[in-house]
Amino acid sequence: MEYSQIPALAASLTQSISSVIVGREQEIRLVITALLAGGHVLLEDVPGTGKTTLAKSLARSLDCGFSRVQFTPDLLPADITGTRIFSQQDSSFTFVKGPVFTNVLLADEINRATPRTQSALLECMEERQITEGGVTYALHEPFLVIATQNPVETQGTFPLPEAQLDRFLLRLSLGYPSESEALALMKRFIHDQPLASVTPAATGEQVIAAAALIKTCTVSEDVMRYMAAVCQAARDPQKVRLGPSPRALLALMRCAQAYAAINGRDYVIPDDIKTLAVPVLAHRIILRGIHHQMTGEDLIRDVLGRVAVPTEERA
Repeated sequence: MEYSQIPALAASLTQSISSVIVGREQEIRLVITALLAGGHVLLEDVPGTGKTTLAKSLARSLDCGFSRVQFTPDLLPADITGTRIFSQQDSSFTFVKGPVFTNVLLADEINRATPRTQSALLECMEERQITEGGVTYALHEPFLVIATQNPVETQGTFPLPEAQLDRFLLRLSLGYPSESEALALMKRFIHDQPLASVTPAATGEQVIAAAALIKTCTVSEDVMRYMAAVCQAARDPQKVRLGPSPRALLALMRCAQAYAAINGRDYVIPDDIKTLAVPVLAHRIILRGIHHQMTGEDLIRDVLGRVAVPTEERA
């Protein structure tokens, strides 16, 4: 694959997913950005807005492995990572791999599992491996976790800890459709289920090749300084108890490279940072008590309005 082929790859995936999901092209492009950047996505929205359908549409659009885990309070870490089973024939233990050994893992309603089970995803999301019984097993490539959760309902849920949230590259919300989108949705689903007719638009090998090429996308020093300044301003000690980590800064850079590539550029511009700052940084922020009327999204938008944007010098 060549760098110039990445926009066409992203467009094919976008078209395939858009055949099911109505009116959410930008959110779809951001999910594809996360896929190519090697990150994970947290879809946070009320029930029925298409979170699970989006994840399944992406999985069907890729010629890759797919696993779905419905997170519940009685789910155990071994139900995700796998477990060792004793064989009486040869008196030895055999490791049986869990659903995490796939390419696209849908963690449905992730906040319904206990913290012990949630923590089973920490190693695999960050290091792309699972350690069991002192043995480390590498996961498949590409590897993408798409987790969903309902931000409204709190009964029987366990909020994701900060360390877990920090491992998600993006947090997205699909929202309710407009009146015209709702009409298009009904027409699309009135006779059949479009998800059943989705066919692969890309292979795992193409995704791996594109992800490798994305790392060559140019990020100028001025744009790097801009990203660093945005993250630094988002750590305002007067308002913020926990701000963007160094992992968040690197995630913003890698995401910007992928976003630039799918938009047909081999260089990152400040507008890429403005587009990505909220979905990449907002979920990593905890505000101080006196600022609870604000949200992480509000803070990042305020920071983007205050931090000076680098401009091209002209003679």
